[in-house]
Amino acid sequence: MTLGLRSRFSGPPAPTGMTRQAPLLGIALKLAASIAFYIMLTALKIAAETVPMGQLVFARSFIGLFPVLLMVAMRRELGLAIRTRNPVGHLTRAAVGLTAMVFSFTALHLLPLPDATAIGFATPLMVVVLSYFLLGETVRIYRWSAVGVGFFGILVVLSPHLGEGRYDSSASIGALLGVLGAAFAALAMITVRKLCETERTSTIVTWFSGASSVLALLTWPLGSLVPGQAWVVPDAGTGWLLLLIGLAGGVGQILLTQSYRFAEASTIAPFDYVNMLWAIIIGWVVFSDVPETAVVAGALIVTAAGVFVIFRERRLGLDRTKDRRASSPSKS
Repeated sequence: MTLGLRSRFSGPPAPTGMTRQAPLLGIALKLAASIAFYIMLTALKIAAETVPMGQLVFARSFIGLFPVLLMVAMRRELGLAIRTRNPVGHLTRAAVGLTAMVFSFTALHLLPLPDATAIGFATPLMVVVLSYFLLGETVRIYRWSAVGVGFFGILVVLSPHLGEGRYDSSASIGALLGVLGAAFAALAMITVRKLCETERTSTIVTWFSGASSVLALLTWPLGSLVPGQAWVVPDAGTGWLLLLIGLAGGVGQILLTQSYRFAEASTIAPFDYVNMLWAIIIGWVVFSDVPETAVVAGALIVTAAGVFVIFRERRLGLDRTKDRRASSPSKS
């Protein structure tokens, strides 16, 4: 399986983009990206009450494509971004990323915002596991220990939703889908990592947005066959929400991409965990959600494990800048 994945993403090295070291600017852009993503998630959670998931994913991908194309055009890379010798790799990455979005967005709909966010923190830990099995990366006892502690934290987060035999409740289903979303998001980062060996960042981002838009559009005719999933004609309010989902997601992707032009992944990555702060604030103010003690405790455990993994990888010289810059996480 490892050989198959490597051969699928084979090709000559891609040229690197212009970067310069300005860590504070990189961190500021990263924080701005996280705010944009949580504006998107808030609009998505509200719209999910009346709009089917396939339509929401299409809005995120298709409308979000326009800010991305604008960024690429301003960098005079539009022609280069569309050109590729590895369409199969891009389509594979789009299919995996789209699956991650469907699972994660559905979990967001079924769970309080802080709970869904905390479960999503499992993604960096799963990247370590998949890197070992799919890419043959060496993982020693320190990172394995951190992964184990992190997964224990995820179990703590899941405990309120999987306890007392409530396995058929919407919250339990949302929790399981959240775990699946984190797993597919990790797999998407693995595919991006391989694509970064041969493709430009602008090419990866553009192809993902375009291909995922086409794949999401396929849910339009299929939605009529699944109860509750038929696409709807949005009213004015819902239409503005769909527009906000796409634009905020696209702008967030641009800010995220730019942040990695000014600072290394190991500098910026720990600020992923500020998302829990936004989730608690927005969940409380907008949705009247107060996170349970187990969710907060589990999130702290996962955060500590994730930060340890990040700094351990920095010590080992494993730079995740390219795959983080080009990835479009499920929340984005």
